[in-house]
Amino acid sequence: MTERKPAGVSFETWVDRQIRESEQRGDLSQLPGFGKPLEGLDRPYDEAWWIKAKMQREGMSVLPPSLALRKEAEDTLAAVAGTRTEAGVRRMLTEVNEKIAAAVRRPPQGPLLNLEPFDVEALVEEWRTARRSS
Repeated sequence: MTERKPAGVSFETWVDRQIRESEQRGDLSQLPGFGKPLEGLDRPYDEAWWIKAKMQREGMSVLPPSLALRKEAEDTLAAVAGTRTEAGVRRMLTEVNEKIAAAVRRPPQGPLLNLEPFDVEALVEEWRTARRSS
Protein backbone atom coordinates (compact mmCIF):
# COMPACT_ATOMS: atom_id res chain seq x y z
CA MET A 1 0.00 0.00 0.00
CA THR A 2 1.30 3.47 -0.78
CA GLU A 3 1.85 6.04 1.88
CA ARG A 4 0.32 9.50 1.86
CA LYS A 5 2.07 12.26 -0.05
CA PRO A 6 4.31 14.15 2.34
CA ALA A 7 3.77 17.87 2.74
CA GLY A 8 6.14 20.01 0.71
CA VAL A 9 6.77 17.39 -2.00
CA SER A 10 5.27 18.09 -5.41
CA PHE A 11 2.67 15.63 -6.54
CA GLU A 12 4.58 14.77 -9.72
CA THR A 13 7.78 14.03 -7.80
CA TRP A 14 5.94 11.86 -5.31
CA VAL A 15 4.15 9.88 -8.05
CA ASP A 16 7.37 9.43 -10.01
CA ARG A 17 9.07 8.07 -6.88
CA GLN A 18 6.20 5.62 -6.26
CA ILE A 19 6.43 4.32 -9.84
CA ARG A 20 10.23 4.04 -9.75
CA GLU A 21 10.17 2.11 -6.45
CA SER A 22 7.45 -0.24 -7.76
CA GLU A 23 9.51 -0.92 -10.88
CA GLN A 24 12.61 -1.63 -8.76
CA ARG A 25 10.65 -4.08 -6.60
CA GLY A 26 9.32 -5.79 -9.75
CA ASP A 27 5.70 -5.08 -8.88
CA LEU A 28 4.83 -3.77 -12.35
CA SER A 29 6.21 -6.79 -14.19
CA GLN A 30 3.72 -8.98 -12.32
CA LEU A 31 0.67 -7.15 -13.69
CA PRO A 32 -1.54 -8.96 -16.22
CA GLY A 33 -0.76 -7.85 -19.77
CA PHE A 34 2.78 -6.69 -18.90
CA GLY A 35 4.84 -6.32 -22.07
CA LYS A 36 1.84 -6.70 -24.37
CA PRO A 37 0.37 -3.93 -26.53
CA LEU A 38 -2.78 -2.24 -25.28
CA GLU A 39 -5.93 -3.59 -26.90
CA GLY A 40 -8.09 -1.33 -29.00
CA LEU A 41 -5.54 1.39 -29.72
CA ASP A 42 -6.36 1.14 -33.42
CA ARG A 43 -10.11 1.61 -32.85
CA PRO A 44 -11.84 5.00 -32.68
CA TYR A 45 -12.54 6.30 -29.18
CA ASP A 46 -15.79 5.12 -27.62
CA GLU A 47 -16.96 6.54 -24.30
CA ALA A 48 -18.59 3.26 -23.34
CA TRP A 49 -15.60 1.05 -24.24
CA TRP A 50 -15.24 -0.30 -20.71
CA ILE A 51 -18.94 -1.17 -20.46
CA LYS A 52 -18.81 -3.05 -23.75
CA ALA A 53 -15.62 -4.85 -22.74
CA LYS A 54 -17.16 -5.89 -19.40
CA MET A 55 -20.31 -7.15 -21.10
CA GLN A 56 -18.23 -9.14 -23.58
CA ARG A 57 -16.17 -10.71 -20.77
CA GLU A 58 -19.38 -11.58 -18.88
CA GLY A 59 -21.04 -13.02 -21.98
CA MET A 60 -23.89 -10.52 -21.86
CA SER A 61 -25.83 -9.34 -24.89
CA VAL A 62 -27.32 -6.00 -25.74
CA LEU A 63 -29.45 -7.38 -28.53
CA PRO A 64 -33.21 -6.89 -28.33
CA PRO A 65 -34.88 -10.10 -27.13
CA SER A 66 -36.20 -11.02 -30.59
CA LEU A 67 -32.73 -10.72 -32.17
CA ALA A 68 -31.14 -12.58 -29.27
CA LEU A 69 -33.60 -15.45 -29.84
CA ARG A 70 -32.83 -15.45 -33.58
CA LYS A 71 -29.13 -15.67 -32.75
CA GLU A 72 -29.75 -18.48 -30.26
CA ALA A 73 -31.75 -20.41 -32.88
CA GLU A 74 -28.95 -19.92 -35.41
CA ASP A 75 -26.32 -21.05 -32.91
CA THR A 76 -28.39 -24.09 -31.98
CA LEU A 77 -28.69 -25.19 -35.61
CA ALA A 78 -24.94 -24.84 -35.99
CA ALA A 79 -24.33 -26.85 -32.80
CA VAL A 80 -26.60 -29.73 -33.86
CA ALA A 81 -23.98 -31.16 -36.22
CA GLY A 82 -21.47 -31.54 -33.39
CA THR A 83 -23.90 -33.12 -30.95
CA ARG A 84 -23.08 -36.75 -30.19
CA THR A 85 -26.48 -38.20 -29.34
CA GLU A 86 -29.94 -38.02 -30.82
CA ALA A 87 -31.32 -37.25 -27.37
CA GLY A 88 -28.98 -34.26 -27.17
CA VAL A 89 -30.16 -33.00 -30.55
CA ARG A 90 -33.79 -33.38 -29.53
CA ARG A 91 -33.17 -31.61 -26.20
CA MET A 92 -31.43 -28.66 -27.85
CA LEU A 93 -34.11 -28.22 -30.50
CA THR A 94 -36.95 -28.64 -28.02
CA GLU A 95 -35.49 -25.98 -25.69
CA VAL A 96 -35.27 -23.46 -28.53
CA ASN A 97 -38.73 -24.43 -29.79
CA GLU A 98 -40.19 -23.68 -26.35
CA LYS A 99 -38.61 -20.22 -26.40
CA ILE A 100 -39.83 -19.59 -29.95
CA ALA A 101 -43.36 -20.69 -29.03
CA ALA A 102 -43.37 -18.37 -26.01
CA ALA A 103 -42.12 -15.49 -28.17
CA VAL A 104 -44.82 -16.15 -30.77
CA ARG A 105 -47.53 -16.13 -28.07
CA ARG A 106 -46.22 -12.94 -26.48
CA PRO A 107 -43.92 -11.16 -28.95
CA PRO A 108 -40.80 -9.68 -27.38
CA GLN A 109 -39.71 -6.08 -27.87
CA GLY A 110 -37.63 -5.25 -30.89
CA PRO A 111 -37.83 -6.29 -34.53
CA LEU A 112 -40.19 -9.01 -35.69
CA LEU A 113 -39.13 -12.48 -34.63
CA ASN A 114 -39.55 -14.09 -38.08
CA LEU A 115 -38.97 -17.56 -36.63
CA GLU A 116 -41.03 -20.70 -36.62
CA PRO A 117 -40.39 -23.66 -34.34
CA PHE A 118 -37.94 -26.18 -35.74
CA ASP A 119 -39.22 -29.39 -37.28
CA VAL A 120 -37.46 -31.63 -34.78
CA GLU A 121 -38.08 -34.87 -36.66
CA ALA A 122 -36.76 -33.49 -39.97
CA LEU A 123 -33.66 -32.05 -38.31
CA VAL A 124 -33.00 -35.27 -36.39
CA GLU A 125 -33.23 -37.19 -39.66
CA GLU A 126 -30.76 -34.76 -41.27
CA TRP A 127 -28.47 -35.26 -38.27
CA ARG A 128 -28.70 -39.07 -38.61
CA THR A 129 -27.91 -38.88 -42.33
CA ALA A 130 -24.90 -36.66 -41.73
CA ARG A 131 -23.64 -39.02 -39.00
CA ARG A 132 -23.93 -42.05 -41.28
CA SER A 133 -22.03 -40.38 -44.11
CA SER A 134 -19.09 -39.29 -41.93
